Amino acid sequence: MRPASSRSPRLPSAYLAALCCALFALVTWQVAAEGPLRAADERLGRALFRTAPDAVTQPLADLGAMAVAPPVLGLVAAWVVWRHRRWRHAAWALAAMGSVPAVVAPLKALIARPGPLEPGTGWYPSGHTATAMVAYLGAALLLHPHTRRRWPLPVAAGLALATGIGLVLRGYHWPLDVLGSWCLFGAVLVLLDRAVGGPLSSRGRRRSSARTPGC
Repeated sequence: MRPASSRSPRLPSAYLAALCCALFALVTWQVAAEGPLRAADERLGRALFRTAPDAVTQPLADLGAMAVAPPVLGLVAAWVVWRHRRWRHAAWALAAMGSVPAVVAPLKALIARPGPLEPGTGWYPSGHTATAMVAYLGAALLLHPHTRRRWPLPVAAGLALATGIGLVLRGYHWPLDVLGSWCLFGAVLVLLDRAVGGPLSSRGRRRSSARTPGC
């Protein structure tokens, strides 16, 4: 027999993506309107900037550079195509990576937030944070259906987190610049998880199959 509702595994992913979008909208509103959350963000940023040696924070910030993060996703996508013929999965992951400049650049121009320690505007949301998130976590999601090892996702999450921390401590971004990117591209990664059969969708399928009686 079929489960009573074949759509049930989709709901947690949909709710999680909606939550990420709602948080992004809240943060963006506060930044654009110069609300109290932005004021608190700038106080926090000034307290954190340059509190760790540049020799530590600069390499962390560089984890989100275009020359560092996207090649990791490209190599994993190429391996998935070569080893498992998952052309569609690789295409979805690369499309997610392509969405970073397509989405971030207009938002930067529209909101025009001044930088913490650098001249000019266009610092919200953080492009380096978004690049690291999609590249490292996207690569881990591509690997998930093809390995029983659990370390890729925690390592990828650690790299994305380290990038954001490095960007703030080095003084390249305000904390909300990083948080905004995490929220926005968290939604993108939830959709990618669904497309490639990542851990969220895999758990949903396992729960449904466990509830389905044998025929």
